[in-house]
Amino acid sequence: MKAGIVVFPGINRERDMAIALERSTGAPPRMIWHRETDLAGLDLVVIPGGFSYGDYLRCGAMAAHSPVMDAIRAHAARGGHILGVCNGFQILVEAGLLPGALLRNASLRFLSCDCWLRVERGGTAFASRFQVGQVFRAAMAHGDGNYFADPATLDRLEGEGLVAFRYVTPDGKVVPEAARNGSARNIAGIYSPNLRVLGLMPHPEDLVDPLMGGEDGKPLFDGLAALAA
Repeated sequence: MKAGIVVFPGINRERDMAIALERSTGAPPRMIWHRETDLAGLDLVVIPGGFSYGDYLRCGAMAAHSPVMDAIRAHAARGGHILGVCNGFQILVEAGLLPGALLRNASLRFLSCDCWLRVERGGTAFASRFQVGQVFRAAMAHGDGNYFADPATLDRLEGEGLVAFRYVTPDGKVVPEAARNGSARNIAGIYSPNLRVLGLMPHPEDLVDPLMGGEDGKPLFDGLAALAA
């Protein structure tokens, strides 16, 4: 599997993402500067977390207009896989590749803490090494992670099985307080209709090695490692 990580000014999680991908694939991913437009040969494009363009205007709004985004849209159109984590999720939404919006956290505070996610949809490259209903730990680190969409869009995401992960308690219960950022219906991540684009707010790349405190996030990258294998 050949992966590339997009680097925008202000992005700061590209090295964490590279470590996670290399641990699962055995090969270092290609770093893609945001002015590049050639994504040929890549199976997976990752937009990592951080603060692209300092989060001016809205989180991800400026990055969504970078030259690389047209190439990412073309990659999506030809069935390529795309993962956007945290700021990457915000960029995918701002670019129109996923629906909804990421608003300021309900507490109006930056959240830096562990959370628990429940796998809501199987049968995708991102979730192939998880079981549906499985609960795993991930790290929150965001100020604008409150997922919002109108009721019709939320109903469509639910009805089409496009909710990827949901915030839950450690024992798997969906309760409002589990979504500390206030996300609608406890949604932590969503898929595109073809299940090849995933936007996810928490950071699975933070837990891929025992030295990091656990390997809860590693199954996501192990599943991606099988792309084009």
